[in-house]
Amino acid sequence: MTEPAGTLRRNVVPGAYRGVAVSSVECDLDEESLRRHFIGREAYRRTRFIVVRHGSQTAVVAVQKASVEPLFSAITGLQLLVGAADCVYLEDPHVDTAIPSALAQAATSRAPDKRGAVVQGRYGHVSFIIDPSPLRITVREVTPPYPPKLLDQVGRVLALAEHLPPIELVPDVVELEDLARSRRSESYLLPCRGGGVAVEGATTDYLDEHPDRREWTLIGCERSQQIHEWFYGERAPQVDICPRKRTGGTGAILAKCCLLETHIEVDDGRVVVPWGASLAQISEALTTLAHKWEPTWAPA
Repeated sequence: MTEPAGTLRRNVVPGAYRGVAVSSVECDLDEESLRRHFIGREAYRRTRFIVVRHGSQTAVVAVQKASVEPLFSAITGLQLLVGAADCVYLEDPHVDTAIPSALAQAATSRAPDKRGAVVQGRYGHVSFIIDPSPLRITVREVTPPYPPKLLDQVGRVLALAEHLPPIELVPDVVELEDLARSRRSESYLLPCRGGGVAVEGATTDYLDEHPDRREWTLIGCERSQQIHEWFYGERAPQVDICPRKRTGGTGAILAKCCLLETHIEVDDGRVVVPWGASLAQISEALTTLAHKWEPTWAPA
């Protein structure tokens, strides 16, 4: 970018923290004072933004240079993006400042009353976010296992997602044991033993062990019903656990479904991944949701 940033939008983060310089000054941090200080001075060709510090005060500016070809070039224009009254400088070595979601989480949790947050994070790298407003994605899951697998996987993907807008996860997690209690039975059949669920006061069998048939209630999804019908020649009374079928909720929703095996599906404002989704499929799902709900977002 060779021009100062234009009209500010939500979730403003730099495309790369190597384009962010840090400078301490003796002048005031209003735009006119900063123009007098910086215009005419040389800046590195990758520098697009400057975090300006004066004592405990911090401001962020965008700069225009005469050229981006030489190693250094004179600053010819400057725009104040966020002033000292609305900006805070945070230090947290656990924050990866290359990740928009990490910047937003630091800003909203530690400086919710400020428009801008500069973060000195992992490796000592410095970046910033202005007007954080993370996209809230509801993650629908059942548990055990613990932690809830899909929610955990999404968090792991976000921890490395440099290309996604700031995202905040909203867990919508239902316990299998609570689902079982919604339909009282003396015997329950669960899909597998792996989750470690056993319903107190009732016998519990596991479909993957192909137990002898008894009068039970299946706590499972449609795929479990299909397997039950294959094993025993009939369908069973059931409490359906499928997160995809869960009703209610608005906005961006991520769920999973056992009937999907090789691909994700888009259903209006939500995306559904396979029950055993890979991290690559989850990344694809998050990218799809971001394009749906934040179609104009891009790093500054």
